[in-house]
Amino acid sequence: MNTSLSWIKRYVPDLDVTAQEYTDAMTLSGTKVEGFEKLDADLEKIVIGEILSVEKHPDADKLVVCQVNVGDNTVQIVTGAPNVKAGTSGQKVAVVLDGGKVAGGHDGKNVDGGIRIKAGKLRGVPSQGMMCSIEELGSTRDMYPEAPENGIYIFPEGSDVKTGEDAVAALGLDDTIFEYEITSNRVDCYSVIGIAREAAATFNKEFKAPVVKNTGNDEDAHNYIQVEVEDKELCPRYTARVVKNVKIGPSPKWMQRCLAANGIRPINNLVDITNYVMEEYGQPMHAYDLDTIAGGKIIVRRARKDEKFVTLDGQERQMDEHVLMICDGEKPVGIAGIMGGENSMITDHVKTVLFEAACFDGTNIRLSSKRVGLRTDASGKFEKGLDPNNAKAAIDRACQLMEELGAGEIVGGIVDVYSQVKEPVRVNFEPDRINNLLGTELDDQTMLDYLAKVELEYDEESNEIIAPTFRQDILRTADLAEEVARFFGYDNIPTTLPSGQATTGKLPFKLRIEEKARDVAEYCGFSQGMSYSFESPKIFDKLLLSEKDDLRNAITIMNPLGEDFSVMRTTSLNGMLTSLATNFNRRNKNVRLYELGNIYLPKSLPLTELPDEKMMFTLGMYGEGDFFDMKGVAEEFFGRVGMNSRPKYDPKSGKSFLHPGRQANIYYKDTLVGYLGEVHPLVCDNYGIGDRAYVAVIDIYAVLEYATFDHKYDGIARFPAVTRDISMVVPKTVAAGQIEDVISQRGGKILEGFELFDIYEGHQIKDGFKSMAYSIVFRSKEKTLEEAEVSSVMKKIIHGLENLGIELRQ
Repeated sequence: MNTSLSWIKRYVPDLDVTAQEYTDAMTLSGTKVEGFEKLDADLEKIVIGEILSVEKHPDADKLVVCQVNVGDNTVQIVTGAPNVKAGTSGQKVAVVLDGGKVAGGHDGKNVDGGIRIKAGKLRGVPSQGMMCSIEELGSTRDMYPEAPENGIYIFPEGSDVKTGEDAVAALGLDDTIFEYEITSNRVDCYSVIGIAREAAATFNKEFKAPVVKNTGNDEDAHNYIQVEVEDKELCPRYTARVVKNVKIGPSPKWMQRCLAANGIRPINNLVDITNYVMEEYGQPMHAYDLDTIAGGKIIVRRARKDEKFVTLDGQERQMDEHVLMICDGEKPVGIAGIMGGENSMITDHVKTVLFEAACFDGTNIRLSSKRVGLRTDASGKFEKGLDPNNAKAAIDRACQLMEELGAGEIVGGIVDVYSQVKEPVRVNFEPDRINNLLGTELDDQTMLDYLAKVELEYDEESNEIIAPTFRQDILRTADLAEEVARFFGYDNIPTTLPSGQATTGKLPFKLRIEEKARDVAEYCGFSQGMSYSFESPKIFDKLLLSEKDDLRNAITIMNPLGEDFSVMRTTSLNGMLTSLATNFNRRNKNVRLYELGNIYLPKSLPLTELPDEKMMFTLGMYGEGDFFDMKGVAEEFFGRVGMNSRPKYDPKSGKSFLHPGRQANIYYKDTLVGYLGEVHPLVCDNYGIGDRAYVAVIDIYAVLEYATFDHKYDGIARFPAVTRDISMVVPKTVAAGQIEDVISQRGGKILEGFELFDIYEGHQIKDGFKSMAYSIVFRSKEKTLEEAEVSSVMKKIIHGLENLGIELRQ
């Protein structure tokens, strides 16, 4: 949002501050000024001169010698401007005198900007200054359309300018342009009036809003136009007025200068008035040629599917049923809140104009502008969410300007379709609560004085603050506290200690589990990695998944970055194996990686509800280490999160991407919590991993059910332990888990623990068997164990092992 200081002073006439003072004060009061530009920063000693005579240069065909009255004397200036010719006189021009400056580039010699003009000679003839073009005055022909394409600027005939006066002021260039950063909740500050209201409150000056007078003849606008709003949610208010006997011409200089200062090119009185009101009130307007409106009727409706429409810029655009259209009795004539149509555009031959000022749903305008690929100044304001009560004031202001400028005859009455009137918001006035929020000790009246500065009224009977509808940010006590704070002065608010009760800070339970996973992984030599949640559907083939595998039921992304990122991952293995492959191809040895990331499992396809997001703890490695190392890392994690019972492993896990003889599902108390194993050699080849790779994937959400950080202290053992070693010849079909189940079940209360300390397969063991050795520890909490007690338990254990076909080694 930009405004000029001169435009602000139209509503705050007593405002007398420098640009820096204005910037600092407005920023401190909550209207942040990003910066400012002084239009006359590089202009010095430029006055209005009157050309008295023009003669040819004696030694140059393209130069002329002018005698120019600059007020207190006459100077001689040599120029080559093509619009100054011999024999002409009486023209008034901008003249930079000897020692003055005009606009120009910044270079090493002119660090302050501008080009210094000094008296000299041109082809032997003295020249005591320079007549300026509009570009040399720091502006452009876009902002001063009367300026010639080539040549000096000549004030139009009839201009109320006097010889010798300041030319910069006469052109309206003695101004400062401020750029603001307006937050989206302060929609009222996207207007000059809104900024002026803030300036008046900041500097304790009187704010004088423009006085809008009733206009219109004895006719009724309803006899010219009818309005029907089909979608009242997207268009809560639509106002229309009619102006006949329109006279197209240039707008007055004061209006042109205001628009130019805000970066808007003046066009003609009709267009300039709608732009002026849009900037002044923050309410976009549109003008239609009423003679092109079929049936004298406006219909506000949603577009038809694939409906095409040619906008004012001559582009054909395709609509859909979400875009709101302005239509007449036969056809669309505009895209609501964005741009009018070529079929109803204003031409120089217009006789009767229909003015539109409406309020449209901001979210819909934003989405519609993206759909049709068109964003305008109007859509930029509408998408913020405008005040519907502002529409009538804006359209009445436009009609008043039309009448004052003699641009047409205003038809009486207004067509106003207002489905649900917006009422002012009322907020309870709670001074004590405001003081508590701010840490201040302000009395009630001081607060009310601050609030009154920005037109927040106090209803003494109900003890409520009434916020006008243009202040859409005032909804609760905290908003009132903010208003008090910014006018009391943030720098005046004392430092206070926060109040409240202290609480014990700690991470949520799930995050504590994830923290333990990181600790265990990094302790075991794993480095953390991250991979994309978006993947290619080709990875299912790389992982050797069958066509019926549930993991292939992935969610397809509507607007993917490409095929390689077109589905949401249903397994975390692809990211891990890709990372291992990258390290292997870069010749990194003994790589260990882990990742904590979500997978996305749809409940049904196509999606009818959000998918299940599961956090997976994924470990991967190659180089030093094997299946049992990976198994040890998993068990270390289970132990660190309080899962003290031994997990069980089922080798019949059936994972196609794992080695068929070196894989297992992990169960904890009959719940599947993950799996681990060696990666299938073909899968390693698919990823380019030339070594044995091992992975483990643990479902964090499955772990949460059994994890606990509550620990019971048992104390130091009072009685000695008894250890027995047992060496066995075991059929290869018997897994270690089966042996450990027997030891656990038959060990009874005195069993303290056991550990597999040797496993061997070789020629000394008969075919189909392996040698395994366990160390078993017994201890009683009540007494020293006797040999008979330990021997009795060992017999039970051995008997149970024999039932599995196991023999003791002699």
